[in-house]
Amino acid sequence: MNGDFGLRLDDHADALHRAWERFQAIPPDRDQYDAVEEPYASRQTTLAAAAAAEGSGTFAGRAVRRIVLEPFEGEGWWMDRCDLLDSLPTRVSVRNVWTTGAIVSNIVLRSGAPHNYVRMVEHIVALKLGLGLDNVMIRLESGDPPLFDHGSRDLVDAVERAGVVEQAAPARLFAVKEPVSLCAANGAFLRLSPPPAGAPPRLRLDVAIDFPNVIGRQRVRFTVNRRLFRDVCVARTNTSFLKRLYCHTVGRLFADVRHLGYTRRNILIAGRRRYVNEPRLMDNGKSLEVVWHRAALDLLAALSLVEEGRLVGDVVSYKAGHALDVRFITLLYRRGLLEEVR
Repeated sequence: MNGDFGLRLDDHADALHRAWERFQAIPPDRDQYDAVEEPYASRQTTLAAAAAAEGSGTFAGRAVRRIVLEPFEGEGWWMDRCDLLDSLPTRVSVRNVWTTGAIVSNIVLRSGAPHNYVRMVEHIVALKLGLGLDNVMIRLESGDPPLFDHGSRDLVDAVERAGVVEQAAPARLFAVKEPVSLCAANGAFLRLSPPPAGAPPRLRLDVAIDFPNVIGRQRVRFTVNRRLFRDVCVARTNTSFLKRLYCHTVGRLFADVRHLGYTRRNILIAGRRRYVNEPRLMDNGKSLEVVWHRAALDLLAALSLVEEGRLVGDVVSYKAGHALDVRFITLLYRRGLLEEVR
């Protein structure tokens, strides 16, 4: 892979070149970049029946929250707050991102009235590209979706039980017109390139992280497909031991933190030299749970904010997070850099 950053959407050239060298120095822990997988449907898809799951609230851990994914004859993903009878469903789109959080990093969608929001949507929305599921109506009883002990597996299982069906309309695929990149001042960067000439339109990710604790450096390269997504969607969100300590002490002064539903079962807690709880997704004696969560849930969710259809192409991500992801997708729209692949 070369260092062609294409159209630059930032002015951090030095930081980007240094970060690229650090990124290249991380060998892939798992490489399925050119794997031949069953392609997604050539037509748009929706659910054959409603799919429901429930769990403790993400931001209200003592409450049981229920989410229902329903078949949808329209286009796109929508979130309907059933407790707000005077509000309309919110489209899953970068246009409706309200914030990416402060203490608790997460993507929050909002439209219409200020209280018509849904927090921590990324672990739900990732199913759009992860499963090739185009059109869905999501019903929620509050703005606080459930947090599951097994990442997004509960939702994937529910979708598989309900079944996925093809619709009449052809699938819509979108790619960037040219390679484009965005780098933050700290060296975190994203790069998106169109699908290689002559290759089938697919989405490939090359994702690396680098933490100054037990997580360390991790990197995975893969073609997005249902089978792999199902295997790795068990990856939980992660936090450091110090942030966990903060949430249980000073953080209790703040409402957003006081009632967090985080437990040792539904998040991975990383200390400087070891994990506080048992990590998952072991590969050659090394846990890749954090990089899989970043790639298959957080990053795929951000790429699913392209509202018109499925994004295809090659994505490189190094040390990026929700804020940079959302800014990147926003700038693609702002600059008119997306085009439909026909």
